[in-house]
Amino acid sequence: MRKKLFLLSLLFCGMTAGAQEFTVPSTNINAKGWPHILPDNSVEFKIRSNEDLSQMKLSLDQSCRFEKQADGTWMAHTKPLVPGFHYYWFSLGGMDVSDPASKSYFGCGRMTSAIDIPEAGCSFYDIKDVPHGKVSIVTYYSKVRNANATMYVYTPASYSEGNKRYPVLYLQHGGGEDESGWTLQGKTNYILDNLIAEGKAKDMIVVMSNGNITVPGTGFGYSIQGMKGFEEELTKVIIPFVDQSFRTIADKQHRALSGLSMGGGQSFFVGLQHTELFSYIGVFSTGVFGGIRETKSFDAEAAMPGLISQHDKYNKALKLFYISVGTDDPRLSSTQKAVSDMRQAGLAITFNSFPGDHEWQVWRKSLHDFAQKLFD
Repeated sequence: MRKKLFLLSLLFCGMTAGAQEFTVPSTNINAKGWPHILPDNSVEFKIRSNEDLSQMKLSLDQSCRFEKQADGTWMAHTKPLVPGFHYYWFSLGGMDVSDPASKSYFGCGRMTSAIDIPEAGCSFYDIKDVPHGKVSIVTYYSKVRNANATMYVYTPASYSEGNKRYPVLYLQHGGGEDESGWTLQGKTNYILDNLIAEGKAKDMIVVMSNGNITVPGTGFGYSIQGMKGFEEELTKVIIPFVDQSFRTIADKQHRALSGLSMGGGQSFFVGLQHTELFSYIGVFSTGVFGGIRETKSFDAEAAMPGLISQHDKYNKALKLFYISVGTDDPRLSSTQKAVSDMRQAGLAITFNSFPGDHEWQVWRKSLHDFAQKLFD
């Protein structure tokens, strides 16, 4: 009963911060109210509840506690947070609860609250006064899944004008996320709108599909076999469907594949196996190269036979093999070593790193950088 009462009592108050400066995050349900961001990037939460919240934990800051105020509300003040997109939840009595004052997103394998901490001077993913493309949620039947599935498809502002055909970027999410992530968390449509308007990227279609797929008996892992399900889905179902349903330029010179984390692994293993389909491959913050418990060491030739011994073939087949990672990501050192080793072996790689951990601000910047290098 206490848990039910607790859920019912999570009613958030209006803004009462007085003269103190703060920013209302874009991830709030309402344009005003709590939580809000202070100038040092710490976050204040305020909750009205009849329950004792003194032991409630906040996933953003485990040392943070709620304290009862004179008006009967409960407030918590986190440590300063790094800019970027943070999933979070409240925990009390062994139960995790989302914040009804913030929008929820599919991440961490579930729908959960999030707060987006703005980065000073960083506006490439903001909504600007430029022509806007459209994101469509498209349903298709997958003979690999034996079920209907959905994809998010970005078409640029010019798509509605005439009969022009477009190159396609296939853009994959990470583990614990789905096809909605690159639009809702990643701001892909605004990144592309702004780049295209600035003349920094070509008009392109972006296809964001659900990569959570395995073939029975194969399981999942960072290997050719572990990515077999996604390989079949992409090559046998998604690409033919997209080429039939949209005005694409259906050849390898106008097709790119990239993704973050798990999606970066999919891009590595599937893209490099199918250079007859793709001329551009982007690998963002993947665990393929190490830095996570599932991957202890990385041998490029063993992982992808011929990648080193026949590196000239890959250099000729690909216009761009791009790898990125965050400067605070546990995968950083392993990724840097893998890139260095592959380059020394003769493989042409474009590498970049961006401030941040294993999170969306790094991936937004990776996409922003990668998209500018496509379809020359």
